[in-house]
Amino acid sequence: MSNLVRRAISVPLLFVLTALLFATLPIWLPLTLVISLFLPRARGLPRMVGFVTAYAWCECLGVLRALWIWLRHGWRRHGAGREAWLAANYALQNWWCCALRTWAVRLFRLRFEIEGADALEGEAPLMLLRHCSIGDTMIPVVFYASAFGKRLRFVLKRELLLDPCLDIVGNRLPNYFADRSSTNTAKEVEGIKALARDLPASTGVLIYPEGTRFSAAKRAALLTRLEEKGDTETLARARGWQNVLPPKPAGALALFESNPRRDLVLCAHTGFEGSADFARLLNGSWLDTRVRMRFWRVPYAEIPQSPEDQRTFLYDLWDRMSLEVADLSET
Repeated sequence: MSNLVRRAISVPLLFVLTALLFATLPIWLPLTLVISLFLPRARGLPRMVGFVTAYAWCECLGVLRALWIWLRHGWRRHGAGREAWLAANYALQNWWCCALRTWAVRLFRLRFEIEGADALEGEAPLMLLRHCSIGDTMIPVVFYASAFGKRLRFVLKRELLLDPCLDIVGNRLPNYFADRSSTNTAKEVEGIKALARDLPASTGVLIYPEGTRFSAAKRAALLTRLEEKGDTETLARARGWQNVLPPKPAGALALFESNPRRDLVLCAHTGFEGSADFARLLNGSWLDTRVRMRFWRVPYAEIPQSPEDQRTFLYDLWDRMSLEVADLSET
């Protein structure tokens, strides 16, 4: 599906559904309050409805602001005015993520704690994050890009193009929407490699090496798949990763190969485990949650040069990732 056709469907649908949601909010809110009183598993329902409403409004405002940016800067986005075009779209991305974080804090009383913030200082790195929730997608923008005045290029899954704001702004910026079902692996790897080329000092690249959100069921399925494939080396490692999925090497190794001598920054975090999607917010898992993040930096000089050694190195990083997550969960 082309960008034009997809947006011709998704953008009007967004505004229609948002208008309907807002118009019926006087019905939904009292109804969800009553349901939450009698069904303990739905105690988070009123707050979830509030967050979905806030999300929808952020989406609509984001699309309208994206239109204004196009009217103001679009005509010169390929020439001397490209920097103004990029700056405006990066600012919109920061606003969108920070607004969602503000609403999450207000509605669910989330508390954020950061360890190792000094690892975020200096030249922008290649970032590798644990992925377990829709909530952790705000971490790199809110706590790094926006907080430190940096920019990030993202490796994102192609399914996110169904989100109008992510579709429009994400395609204006130098990101890559990976097709996880593609049989053309070389094309996907090349798309990821391209992100690390011609990187300004203030711009980094971010990837979620697991490729999908962690859950116990997904972990069990992946362990079974590794066993069926006879990948004993990865299987032995993966059995020790109780709280993370085995990283998919292709994406991370593509960045290692094209790395313009940048350090790595990794982020382990806890607190979002019970909110892998909107449906799981029904049980109130976000309410009064303490989200803990721990960053650490790995110097470029420690990254091996051979692909085989880089693969082992990635698994070593994931050994530490699993240990850091376990430590954050216990303290």
